[in-house]
Amino acid sequence: MTVRKQQIAARFGAAETYDDAARVQRLVAERLAERIAAAGIAPARILELGCGTGLLSQHLRRLFPHANLTVSDLAPEMRDRACRRLEGMLGEGDVRSLVLDAEAPEAAGGGYDLICSSLSMQWFSDRAATLGRLTAMLAPGGMMAFSTLCAGSFAEWRRVHAAAGLDCAIPAYPAATQLAAEWPPTGQGLWQVETILDRPETALAFVRELRQIGASVPREGTRPVAPGAMRRLLRNLETPSGVTTTYMVGYGLFREPARRGVFVTGTDTGVGKTLVSACLVHAWAAEYWKPFQTGIAEDIADSVTVAALAGLEPTRIHPPAAVLSAPLSPFDAAERENIVLDTSGLGLPEPRSAQPLVVEGAGGVMVPVAPDCMMIDLIARFALPVVLVARSQLGTINHTLLTLQALRQRGIAIAGVVLNGPPSPEARRAVSLFGGARVLAEFPHLDRIGPAQIEKLARLLPPFARL
Repeated sequence: MTVRKQQIAARFGAAETYDDAARVQRLVAERLAERIAAAGIAPARILELGCGTGLLSQHLRRLFPHANLTVSDLAPEMRDRACRRLEGMLGEGDVRSLVLDAEAPEAAGGGYDLICSSLSMQWFSDRAATLGRLTAMLAPGGMMAFSTLCAGSFAEWRRVHAAAGLDCAIPAYPAATQLAAEWPPTGQGLWQVETILDRPETALAFVRELRQIGASVPREGTRPVAPGAMRRLLRNLETPSGVTTTYMVGYGLFREPARRGVFVTGTDTGVGKTLVSACLVHAWAAEYWKPFQTGIAEDIADSVTVAALAGLEPTRIHPPAAVLSAPLSPFDAAERENIVLDTSGLGLPEPRSAQPLVVEGAGGVMVPVAPDCMMIDLIARFALPVVLVARSQLGTINHTLLTLQALRQRGIAIAGVVLNGPPSPEARRAVSLFGGARVLAEFPHLDRIGPAQIEKLARLLPPFARL
């Protein structure tokens, strides 16, 4: 354990009256628990990191009384306080406790359906690496849920320091965009930021309460402020309306897919999703699933096409959830047949092999599937990285960038883009420069498409392990 982590553990361990000053911490734990509950999961195994005095732990026990709950903290004293809070709470699942560094979590084991933490991530020294290690501890389809302080927190305290020409000892916190960039590339993750205004009784109470909850370890490289300068800072923090402290709190939820694979979608219909899907299946010896097959009254089903082009045996093709006649969106095609599609229980099919799964969508990301479900909703639920298929012709830049933006707004990982058609250096550059996405391959226009052409195109694609 580093010297800084020893300091953090010691400060929090000595915070015996933590709960008396933990107004914001209590509220944030409650808000994080609400988001976990709204995710609709039923975890059997839960790991909580940085449990503190159990403000989040109690919500987890109440929400999931049948789950086996592991609470952990860097400070043994905090871990013990959380355990005391949980004593007497009803629940059939086991409760165990660990002294654990969240950035070296391997001692907690793996196979967790939920890994969560409230307001401990801001103490991580390497968030991205830690998230990668934690993702490896998730069960298939598992979720991570965090709250952390974001850029803009303690703005008032920083402001009076800057006005006095002093360096503020409170650490710098990341923007939500930085946090989003640090999610592992394997699943679906989203951050939302909330502004919380706290009103300490006085400026001195603000400083004392930070110490009371143990959150007073200074940023590395800063020196203590002299007593006289501190008194001036406290005076300047006071305003005629009292003292206000701004907390910018980020809430992050991340879903790991239930199995390895990709979701193939397009900027439009007819852009070559089935062609690209066949190439991916061939390149990776993958399984294939088209959840919603429409237009069979006028054309061969895509599953049949992919099987023929990629040389798929039947065991590697999963049956569609719905097969509809009209060449329309799933919603409209179902309406033609007086059907209302129910997607509430739709999940990825069970693996039939150790190979990845290629899921092919219908149309683009904003195609309606059901009255309460768009294609992008299913993509987010499945949590698979997206392979976006786009035309290379004039006009594709706008459509491609809009689709990439829509996916990112939902926290959906983007494996890359396949440009289909005549080579276009401008489109390739726009995808990389303005879309921030990788071009996986450029497929040339082909007058004829058969197994031989699929085999040739498949060689242009990267191996699944290099996505």
